[in-house]
Amino acid sequence: MAAADLTAVVPCPWELREHYDFLESLVPQLKGKVLVDVSNNLEKNLYPEANAEYLQRLIPGAHVVKAFNTLSAWALQNGPSDANRQVYLCGNSSEAKQAVAETATKLGFTVLDRGSLSTARELEDFPLRLFPEWRLPLRIAVGLTAFFFFYLLIRDVVYSYVAQGKNTSFRIMVSLANKVFPIVSLIMLSLCYLPGVIAAILQLYRGTKYKRFPDWLDRWMLCRKQLGLLALGFASLHVLYTLIIPIRYYVRYKISASTIEQIKENQTSEFNISYAWRGDSYYSMGILGFCLFLLLGITSLPSVSNALSWREFSFIQSKLGYLTLFFCTFHTYLYGWDRFLRPATYKWYTVPGFMLSLVVPTALLILKLLLLMPCVDRTLTRIRQGWERCDPEDDSKKSLLT
Repeated sequence: MAAADLTAVVPCPWELREHYDFLESLVPQLKGKVLVDVSNNLEKNLYPEANAEYLQRLIPGAHVVKAFNTLSAWALQNGPSDANRQVYLCGNSSEAKQAVAETATKLGFTVLDRGSLSTARELEDFPLRLFPEWRLPLRIAVGLTAFFFFYLLIRDVVYSYVAQGKNTSFRIMVSLANKVFPIVSLIMLSLCYLPGVIAAILQLYRGTKYKRFPDWLDRWMLCRKQLGLLALGFASLHVLYTLIIPIRYYVRYKISASTIEQIKENQTSEFNISYAWRGDSYYSMGILGFCLFLLLGITSLPSVSNALSWREFSFIQSKLGYLTLFFCTFHTYLYGWDRFLRPATYKWYTVPGFMLSLVVPTALLILKLLLLMPCVDRTLTRIRQGWERCDPEDDSKKSLLT
């Protein structure tokens, strides 16, 4: 089909289809032509048929192709960018789709054929989707935040009021929030890498890479980027909240009261070198972990990741990612130090929030270390290169058949 046969039509929405009557008078002229439908629906699953299917039924002699509807007017005017290079298209004529694909390619877009015109309704619903890949990560983030907020509220505020008669409700805005944010960030960072470890264990157990993962694991792996970005957001909030600690009234009051008390008693606190080491190591691990966290977030941007080779991208997201997880986990261990030995830590027989946050990353790092053992890593590498472990039952069946 020649490029001269390509005719672009911008149809009206469903409610204005009475204006399509003029096309019936053009049926002879449109015979054999390619009509490109770029329209979208106003709501999902509102109409019995797609707009492209309606056009095909209205002008049966033309070749209707659904395309370009997932691109914004800005992208069409200014050319493709890293975030919107793909053009989805569908149609019943392979020649018509080829003509549209050639036009899109010349414009700098990447074409993805979705099949026949029956998938046009799915393409028309694409622009109506609101963060479909973010729904599960957002639910996890909201759930973890709500759980740890109320858990720490009971431990830090309610306990102080009931058991000690102190009103520490003012700590909710900063102190409590600054405990919740790093806990959620560390757990969500762990959840980014946990499905990869589970997938590796499944491949070792099955002895092949050619069997599908469970649907829940597939869905989990597809949202790892969103989990990581949300974890970075919580880590950034933790950094900002930490920076304002010195200027808080409560902190300044405590420092002044402690200084005045020492002056009255004519006492001076001795320098504790172990506390100094602990504090400097604690802050150092936090800074290194956050800087690597930022690197992971930057390289996940399409404009940056497209400039990296697969080996470079994999090195940053995998090896440096686990290093980030290690620094952040070690940062939390240094925060806890020897608090697990103090009975006062377990208010109402509950463990502190930072201890709960260490469960998933610690288990993940241990499993990763086991997978890195030479005997295990060698087998896993062979499986991922295509090697399959033979099943003795299959071998016995093959021998019987032969």
